Amino acid sequence: MTDSPQSERGPTYVRYAWRAQVVARLNRLKNQLTTKWWIPVLGLLLGLGFEGWKWRGEKPLYTSAGRMIVSIKLSIPEGSVYNEELNNFLGTQAALMQSGVVINRAYERLGAAHPDWPATSVQLRVNILPKTTIFLLQGTGSEPRATQAFVQACMEEYVTFKKDMRMRTSDTTIAGLTEEVLRLKAELLRGDKEMVAFQQTNSVLLLQEQGNTAGQYLAGLNQRLAALKSEYALLQALSLNQNLERQQQSASQVGAAGDGSDAAASGGERMNSDYLHARQQIMLLKAEWEDLGRYLRPKHPKMMALSDEISRRERLLTIFQQQSAEQLESRKNSLKIQIENLEKDVKEWDVKTLEIGGKTAEFQRLKSESQRIQALYDRLLATMQTLDINKEISPESVNIMEKASVAYPERRELRSSLLIGALAGIGISLLLLIVLDRLDDRINSRSELTELFEEEVLGQIPREKLADPHGEIPLIKPGDERHAFLEAYRNLRSSLLYMHEAGRRPKTILVTSSVPNDGKSITSANLAITLANAGSRVLLVDGDLRKGSLHTRFGLKSLPGFFEVLKEGRKWTELLQDTGIPRLSLLLRGAATQEASDLFAISSIEILLKEAIAQFDFVIFDSAPVMAADDVAGLAPHFDGVLFVLRAEYTSARVAHSALESLYQRQVRVLGLVFNSIRPSTLDYYHYYKYKDYYAKVPAGDTTSSGTAKG
Repeated sequence: MTDSPQSERGPTYVRYAWRAQVVARLNRLKNQLTTKWWIPVLGLLLGLGFEGWKWRGEKPLYTSAGRMIVSIKLSIPEGSVYNEELNNFLGTQAALMQSGVVINRAYERLGAAHPDWPATSVQLRVNILPKTTIFLLQGTGSEPRATQAFVQACMEEYVTFKKDMRMRTSDTTIAGLTEEVLRLKAELLRGDKEMVAFQQTNSVLLLQEQGNTAGQYLAGLNQRLAALKSEYALLQALSLNQNLERQQQSASQVGAAGDGSDAAASGGERMNSDYLHARQQIMLLKAEWEDLGRYLRPKHPKMMALSDEISRRERLLTIFQQQSAEQLESRKNSLKIQIENLEKDVKEWDVKTLEIGGKTAEFQRLKSESQRIQALYDRLLATMQTLDINKEISPESVNIMEKASVAYPERRELRSSLLIGALAGIGISLLLLIVLDRLDDRINSRSELTELFEEEVLGQIPREKLADPHGEIPLIKPGDERHAFLEAYRNLRSSLLYMHEAGRRPKTILVTSSVPNDGKSITSANLAITLANAGSRVLLVDGDLRKGSLHTRFGLKSLPGFFEVLKEGRKWTELLQDTGIPRLSLLLRGAATQEASDLFAISSIEILLKEAIAQFDFVIFDSAPVMAADDVAGLAPHFDGVLFVLRAEYTSARVAHSALESLYQRQVRVLGLVFNSIRPSTLDYYHYYKYKDYYAKVPAGDTTSSGTAKG
């Protein structure tokens, strides 16, 4: 068996396999239609007959038609209150016309108006004429007068039902609006009372003025508080010298701006700047002392005088530093007290501002709520007045355009009935064919064969038509005009000639099948003929000792033959017969026997094959079917290989698999499959017949076909 999984063959093989499956399904369907054509024909005839009988037995029905149209409405302000859903308006109205409510009311009306009429059933259909707003109502019944009266009753009851719906909707809406108006009126009175009570205890104008004043004052306090906190933070963060320098810069900027106010006017005491001035004087004296020190000695009078002055200035600087530190600490305490006082004021004014804002917001809420309720109250009153008016003046949306016509007889067309029957019959028959095909596992085409079997297909033989259906297909002969048939065996011959496995070409070949009548005998005979025509010495042995028929195909007597060789020990070379075909010798069956399995078991087939292969290039052995007898089980292991023949539209795939499995269990080498008797019209065999004109030009005979093919 050849192991070649699809996963190793690539996407091209997968596409081919898928296409082969499709072709196989089409071939099976085509073969089913070809062989069982009578099933669709019978289904067609039965469908036509049933529908014809049914049409003939039908009672005549009567049809009455009426029309309704969407009404034209005047565009008035009041009319805009009543609206219907327009997206699906026509479909909704058509469904309502044939609803159970309208139909039941129509039956009740018909029974009340004509109690003497017998009870009848009428089928109502509603259609919308294309590109219009016109409804066509058609009623079909067995009694003409009742049908006409029913259609008219349906149209009138539809109009009445729509009017009742509108009246109920209007009354329900007005009742709901009235209840809502009363509720809003009570809320409006309660809101007015709350507004009056609020104004009695609060002056709205005074609240607004107090709110503005309090807001401005609170903003000023927050600004002052922020400035003091910033000043206090700087005093805490900077050193004494940095604070004094900042104070001096602020004093110079105030002086440059022409502002005559002192530091107290800017929010705090002005610090003494003598400390900074003393520091500068000391730095100047020290610089002068250093300059003189380069020329004078430290004991020089000038140097002594400068040293005394520097000491005096340093003592004075210490005094100024203490005073400045005390002033700075005093300034911090003052700022802290001012910040605490301002924070208290801000909290107090926050409370006052929130209180004033809450009262103002409460007043605005009461005012807005009253205005909202008043507006809704006025709008609902106007809507109620409009509904009362429209309830009386609004026209119906759909009105009767044409009354129901006199009922006329109506009957299904015979042509349409027969068409339905024909389609139904053909459909059922095709379904039956598909079911039969599912139950049938016989192989119909090459595509199906490759799908079901892993073995290689070495050849496919076309089916030949016979004048006598019970006759036998003639063997290949010189000048044979069955070109496709001849080329098929040449193709099988080439497959064997060019088959190499481990450097060994099969020379002893056993031909078998799964069941009788698969075509193994004609396959072995024609294969032997084509091999001989190619120049090979061929021995053809009829090894089917039960029902071997090669002698009849070659027109020879079967006695004596292979049976006598096995049973009586006669020399096989003495029993060879001439077939009339150069290089082809034939060992016939001999006497028929049912003991072939025993003979094969006790005889030495290997010796016979060795002697035969010494004189011939090929030994072709026609054996019994695998499933019919145990002959092949004893014979096949002695041969180089086995050709397994399957017959199209005859061999069961299940049985063929069982036969091949039986061969594999005995370690038999299966060379490949021969697909016999293929219908030429199958989709994967048509190419042979595309070239039949080309075959006709080939000279008669087979002498130049392949040359010599000796082992």
